[in-house]
Amino acid sequence: MAQSFFDKIETLIKANLHAMVDKALDENSVAVLDEYIRQSENNLDELEDALITIKGQVKTLKRKYETIRAEAEALDQDIDRLLKLGKEDLAVSAQSQYNAKMDLADEYRQQFVRQKEEAEKLAGARLKLESRLRTIRQEREHVLGLLELAKTKEIAAKSMKSLDALDGVGDSDIARITDKIRSRIDRADAEMEMRTESLSTQMDDVLGRERLVSQLEERRRRLGMAKEEKAEEESLDSLDLDI
Repeated sequence: MAQSFFDKIETLIKANLHAMVDKALDENSVAVLDEYIRQSENNLDELEDALITIKGQVKTLKRKYETIRAEAEALDQDIDRLLKLGKEDLAVSAQSQYNAKMDLADEYRQQFVRQKEEAEKLAGARLKLESRLRTIRQEREHVLGLLELAKTKEIAAKSMKSLDALDGVGDSDIARITDKIRSRIDRADAEMEMRTESLSTQMDDVLGRERLVSQLEERRRRLGMAKEEKAEEESLDSLDLDI
């Protein structure tokens, strides 16, 4: 995807929610929050479309890999039979086809891993942006309530024609609500960081297991153990993507 799109997503994710709340309070308007919500919703839609596309590509690459690999394994068995029958020329030709198919299968496998990593990255970005959007939507209502409280205090002060008479009245409530808004934003940020770390750890575990399974498969081949098919299925399952 275009880097500019990722830059927009990154900007929205890293937006300072405290600063936006402060600006809304200073301007007595939630316009800045509404604009953030609008941009986030638009980019989430685009992000969702991109994620669906890449997940579709992951499925296609996996299917192509499995098909070519199955054809290569069939050729591998044919080569053994041809050698036993003394068909050297046919065995050489079959070996050449086998090598080509294995190279192609390896290429599909590498593309599969790269696209899966891209899908994981997009899923992580979606998770972060959804979390930020959910937080600012919730706090928008609290900011509105805070602005209404400040407005009520101002009206009351004017009706009594003396600001001194209301000195301190309502200030503690405003400060208390503001502190609660800040605390909720801090908690939401902490939760988002924990979920993101969990997603990254899961991806590392999956990719690490894929490498180990591939190594064990190669070792079984060298030992002449007939577990190639099972090992391959386990490797593909470890790289599977819930769609």
